[in-house]
Amino acid sequence: MRQLPGLDALFLHLETPEMPMHVGALHLFELPAGFRGQWVNTLRRHLKSRLPHAPALRRQLAELPLNFSNPVWQGAEPDLRQHVVAQVLPDGAGLPELQDEVARLHTELLPRDRPLWKFHVFEGLAPAANGRKRVALYTQLHHAAVDGQAAVALAQVLLDLTPEPRELPALPSRKKNSGHGEADPLRTALGLQARQWLDLARSLPAKAGVLSGLAGGAASDWLGQTAKGVWARWTGKSKGGPTPRRHGMLNLAPRTRFNVSVSATRSFAALSLPLMPLQAARKALGASLNDAVLWLCSTALRDYLKAEGELPRKPLIAAVPVSMREAGDTRANNQVTMTSLSLGSHLADPLKRFKHIQAASHSMKAGLGGLKSLMPLDFPSIGLPWLLPLAARAWGGVAEKVPPLVNLVISNVPGPPVPLYLAGAHMLSNAPASIVVHGIALNITVQTYEKHLEVGLIACGEALPDIDRLAALMSAAAEQFVEMAAES
Repeated sequence: MRQLPGLDALFLHLETPEMPMHVGALHLFELPAGFRGQWVNTLRRHLKSRLPHAPALRRQLAELPLNFSNPVWQGAEPDLRQHVVAQVLPDGAGLPELQDEVARLHTELLPRDRPLWKFHVFEGLAPAANGRKRVALYTQLHHAAVDGQAAVALAQVLLDLTPEPRELPALPSRKKNSGHGEADPLRTALGLQARQWLDLARSLPAKAGVLSGLAGGAASDWLGQTAKGVWARWTGKSKGGPTPRRHGMLNLAPRTRFNVSVSATRSFAALSLPLMPLQAARKALGASLNDAVLWLCSTALRDYLKAEGELPRKPLIAAVPVSMREAGDTRANNQVTMTSLSLGSHLADPLKRFKHIQAASHSMKAGLGGLKSLMPLDFPSIGLPWLLPLAARAWGGVAEKVPPLVNLVISNVPGPPVPLYLAGAHMLSNAPASIVVHGIALNITVQTYEKHLEVGLIACGEALPDIDRLAALMSAAAEQFVEMAAES
């Protein structure tokens, strides 16, 4: 048994019917030529052979007495007929029907009396252009068990590089723990809590120094920008031209339709963009792929909100997850922190908007070292299973009244550059489906796969019922990005 670290457990304690805390993806597969039978059965057999190498799929939660602290993981063998289920679609269904099903299923909480994952298989799709059968798979994995990088590591176990599944090496046998009775988990948890309080006390002086430096730097930057603005207005000029306003710790985001309490509804859209033109364009502009992704999101959001008459004068602010995982670390847990940056959506000129995003991204990266040292992966949790669910419900009632810090979440997870296969089927696309919470009703997650940039947009169904419009605007923005690079 292992007690959940504090960061992992947050996703359990903050989960409500309006805020499911699982992540997943919509995958489209092409079956081998001449395939017969139901692929859901083939997938179950494949997963059964890989389960020994996928501990994240073979554990479930066990609460401590009185639920006084974070629960523990205990080993459990999943019933694959419960965890891999067939969903019915009308014959000839396509992406619109799949997107509607993902939106519906994404609101269903994963049962906590079994391993926290579920795979939904959709058969009956329209065949591919070559006549081969296609199937879709929607995966649900609770965020308490994996973050984005851990999910990628899990995929490396389940997926293959060829249609013929590889043979994984046998794992060494492990001795069963005899245990010492029911008090063991309780004693272990109490000992862990004592160590965490001690570690927290020891780290406070260093964390206070880092926090003071970050706050001081933000205040100095804000005062400097303000002084430059006053001087420019007083003299009628500014050295080196106008100074762009930068996003810092003292800035708030403008209120938008995304800064609302979310309902128990979702809208979802999947988008697959050609990767090579985007890579060539961002290299021509001397930028990273992440800068390009942020620009696509900013441009699509600007166009959408402008068409609705809702474009704020201040720039939209995006929350951006940042992995703290060391290279080679494949543990199935959460090692991520969150920062924010300005999307420059107030700038009409596309190139100026891009330069703004580049500068904001550079500024964000410069401050990550101190931010990472402030964010613990584990911390004392006595009483949190009682308090945090109450706080989550209370936050739902006031999220629309509190000034927003960010408008949406944008996440970019690197993926494999080669074609992948699952149970003999070729994966054609992989659109992520992430989490929205009270006050942040839109999440855009992207992942590279083979020759495409796979985009998954998910939102509260009431805040953004026409999410397919935003996806279409992102597709148009990708074409505009290539044209902008060619002209500059």
